[in-house]
Amino acid sequence: MKEIYVIGHKNPDTDSICSAICYARLKNIVTGTNDYVPKRAGHMNEETQFVLSKCNVKAPGYIKDVRPQVRDIDIRKIEGIDEDYSVRNAWKLMKELDVVTLPILEDNHLKGLVTIGDVAKSYFEMYDSDILSVAHTSLKNIVDTLNAEIITGDPDKCFDKGKMLIAAANPDMMENMIDEGDFVILGNRYESQLCAIEMEAGCLIICEGVKVSNTIIKMAKQHNCIIISTAYDTYTVARLLNQAIPVSFFMKDTALVKFKINDFVEDIQDIMANKRFRDFPIEDEEGRYIGMISRRNIIKAGKKKVILVDHNEPAQAVDGIDEAQILEIIDHHRIGSLETLGPVYFRNQPLGCTATIIYQMFKEYQIELPKDIAGLLCSAILSDTLIFRSPTCTAIDKEAAYALAAIAEIEPEEYAAKMFQAGSNLLAKSPEEIFYQDFKKFVLGDVTLGVGQITSMTAKELEEIKGKMIPYLQKALVEHEVEMIYFMLTNIMEESTELLYAGSGAKELAIAAFALPADTEKIVLEH
Repeated sequence: MKEIYVIGHKNPDTDSICSAICYARLKNIVTGTNDYVPKRAGHMNEETQFVLSKCNVKAPGYIKDVRPQVRDIDIRKIEGIDEDYSVRNAWKLMKELDVVTLPILEDNHLKGLVTIGDVAKSYFEMYDSDILSVAHTSLKNIVDTLNAEIITGDPDKCFDKGKMLIAAANPDMMENMIDEGDFVILGNRYESQLCAIEMEAGCLIICEGVKVSNTIIKMAKQHNCIIISTAYDTYTVARLLNQAIPVSFFMKDTALVKFKINDFVEDIQDIMANKRFRDFPIEDEEGRYIGMISRRNIIKAGKKKVILVDHNEPAQAVDGIDEAQILEIIDHHRIGSLETLGPVYFRNQPLGCTATIIYQMFKEYQIELPKDIAGLLCSAILSDTLIFRSPTCTAIDKEAAYALAAIAEIEPEEYAAKMFQAGSNLLAKSPEEIFYQDFKKFVLGDVTLGVGQITSMTAKELEEIKGKMIPYLQKALVEHEVEMIYFMLTNIMEESTELLYAGSGAKELAIAAFALPADTEKIVLEH
């Protein structure tokens, strides 16, 4: 089974990260697998980093886009071959693997490709008689192709000169036919063997398993002439020799069309459609060969499977969510406009935190909560409810937080103060960094609006941040292509929030929503 990603919203807060980690753990315990993997769709803020450090839990891996990638395709692990591999052996391997393309590798990196069409050339195309030397064919390939035995000569020899000929003529005529380094195919005629050696032939191929005399062997050694013996007749030898040519002679090694394992399927489909190749090599991010894919593999490409926590709005979800298979949604926000192709498990409760729901699920499955999981869930509740000061906080959230705190061996208020302090070094951050601490987009009918929030323990810090954020909101309005943006400056200790806004009608909408006087200038919400 492929991995199932449990992932929170973009610009994740502590609840989003902790809920993803804890729900993935719960699913793995329930299913008895390790298939569920927590992920994050954005950078973690300092508060969340503090929590993970305190609970000694590794941060989820980052994922920017959940569209299908090459890694989600069934990549065929086709064995690579060396460039010296003979055409004959390449053909055998193709038949064995039922493929039409073989990758040629050097140090596990792709050097070229050889296809069944290239193999066919060695059978049907007419080559000059010097093709073996032109292709720098090795003696090993010739011996292997002819199922021959080396009588004398260097097994590691690689030929770079000489033509092929059959010694069918008498020795007098052969003297005018053989040049230095030639491959001479012959039988048991002693005179012809001797003549070929004296004419400095490079290699004698003795056919039909004929025994070679000691005199001929001695003479061949003196002239550095290789002798091999095969059971094949001269016709068969002549027909097979071209199959000893190394694949490097035929391989395509320029302008190779290859893809990376992290490439998105939709990005490579057009490229594959416009090429006549049947197979395409795949490499990892370091350029190492992995395997091959075909158009057929693309058709069968599966969608990534995901579980969404702490959100159910498409605008808040990781990129590419519309091309992923959503299996479950666990959330405590309003129900948004996210659509799925089939029914999914959707658990949505009017609570102050998603972590509270996950705590309930641990209890429902009667699974004892580990200390680290209890710490994460408690931290998420304290963060999302602002230490129980948020108007969205319920008695259920508070009860869950204290139960979790007992397991995690922490004192809620004292721990929360340190947690918020770790995340409140906002003055050193740029307006953009502050803005993305916790930002979400919502679609309300025909209107798209953005909502961001930061929290602080002091009014002074919030006042200084306000001076940075008011001009930045105009920029964010354009970048996110939304009609309105709201940004909340929440004072945890005073239990109040100042609402900043940008966009046509944003102020009027807020005044109407909170039933404030029409002439209100500064919008402050008491919790």
